[in-house]
Amino acid sequence: MLALAEISEAAAEALGDRTAIVYRDRRFSFAEVADRSRRLANFLLSKGLTIHRERGDLQNWESGQDHVALYMYNCNEYIESLLGGYKARAVPFNVNFRYVREELVYLLNDARAKAMIYHAAFAPMVKEVRRLVPTLEVFIQVEDGSGHSLLDDTYDYETALAESNSGPTGMTCSPDDIFMLYTGGTTGMPRGVLWRQADAYVSQMGGLIDGDRAVSSIKEVVERAVGSKHQVIFVPPPFMHGAGKYVALRALYEGNTVLIQSITDRLDPSDILGLVEKERANLLLVIGDAYGRPLLEELDRGDYDTSSLRFIANTGAILSPAVKRALMERIPRLTIVDTLGSSETGVQALHVTGGRPSAGKGDFRTIPGTAVLDAERGRRLEPGTGEVGWLAKHNFVPLGYLGDPEKTRETFPVIDGIRYVVGGDRVRLLADGQIEYLGRDSMTINSGGEKIFAEEVERALRHHPKVADVLVVGRPSERWGQDVVAVVQGANGEAAAHDELLAEAAQHIARYKLPKAFVFVERIGRLANGKPDYAWARKQVEEHG
Repeated sequence: MLALAEISEAAAEALGDRTAIVYRDRRFSFAEVADRSRRLANFLLSKGLTIHRERGDLQNWESGQDHVALYMYNCNEYIESLLGGYKARAVPFNVNFRYVREELVYLLNDARAKAMIYHAAFAPMVKEVRRLVPTLEVFIQVEDGSGHSLLDDTYDYETALAESNSGPTGMTCSPDDIFMLYTGGTTGMPRGVLWRQADAYVSQMGGLIDGDRAVSSIKEVVERAVGSKHQVIFVPPPFMHGAGKYVALRALYEGNTVLIQSITDRLDPSDILGLVEKERANLLLVIGDAYGRPLLEELDRGDYDTSSLRFIANTGAILSPAVKRALMERIPRLTIVDTLGSSETGVQALHVTGGRPSAGKGDFRTIPGTAVLDAERGRRLEPGTGEVGWLAKHNFVPLGYLGDPEKTRETFPVIDGIRYVVGGDRVRLLADGQIEYLGRDSMTINSGGEKIFAEEVERALRHHPKVADVLVVGRPSERWGQDVVAVVQGANGEAAAHDELLAEAAQHIARYKLPKAFVFVERIGRLANGKPDYAWARKQVEEHG
């Protein structure tokens, strides 16, 4: 079992001058990234940021390491801060840059953050919240051209690196060191998911060989990095969410180049497609139709050479069949891989579309370690039972939630001596071993005693050509408990009639699942990472009846 620091150091030593990160007009080799991250690690150590209690002395919901908040847009410094934190045996963790003051204060206090590395653009917010987080002691500001000066008692990132030692840290990192990822809070308040680094590497960052055997030695890491075909991996989704962070780290550990978009505070499809052409990107990470549709529109507007692009990896939200089909028509020899999973589980199942897109019902092929548990989380379901169950996983799973023993026990049940993690997705295990994905349990609508999954209704409505985007929520009903209501964004500003939408949806789902009402909006609200903003959708329903 391996620690993340030793993986990155070994890959960097073997690859040297190969390009590791491309960001705007800057290109960093593996050797340069290793140097810069070691300098940051030594700076953190000089401020006392490291480990204080080893894993064997702790409960699964406890951490014995100092926590470093990363409050930045995508940039090379974000990746350097991850790597540098691991080398110091501290715990870098993600901060949502969309959070308002109250949310930010909650997160930093919940995480017991001791240090913060942040973009200068966020200096005004940092100045507001720093006195409300008593554990915070060290502040490092990354210059970004926003014009905000360095706050008092704050270190400039580049100066800190320049004045720090680039040599080895002297720390002996452990596979038991913590990797921490904060959830987005879509199923409650954000929680810090604690992983052993060795388990996170295997589960999330490519540490499996042939799908079922964990990489067990540094020699294997180096052989994979040196021997694999070099690729350019483009990661536009924010590193502050799991998918972007995992894909970027995996790319580096496997010897590939991480490409970062130039415009990082919003989705700019012309920037993305221009960089695909310029840097000859081979894989592009997207999050559902929120990325897919703007990219399609820009492909139709401009003349881009996308011939290098072989894969689109989609996660976190639905990429509808119509969008898949259109992307594959415009980008030759493209394969689209949908992944299913969560912050707590990593990837659990895949749906591969190559050649001709499927109808998109939602059947996924599971990967080793994936299981389906019954509704009470007390037994494992067999294929073909027809029961709606919980998508679960065993082997290489997280330890638990920071500071929350009760939620840790609930989310990580033990059945017949095997410890599982349940990420919140509801599925059916089909007779052939594939799973039919129904949706997140938190987005279940109870209408007349029937459970209706918002995402299956959304998939049904997306088949209509006049639906550009849609979110489905429940509305209180005296008769049914809840009614299904669809919030719809029309394609090209043109909304379909209610009857047309119902007729299309009825071809894909049972009639009791059909929306009782529609609310039409100019644009669907989504979170910064492209995932559905159901709180926004509920507000639209409340305001429009």
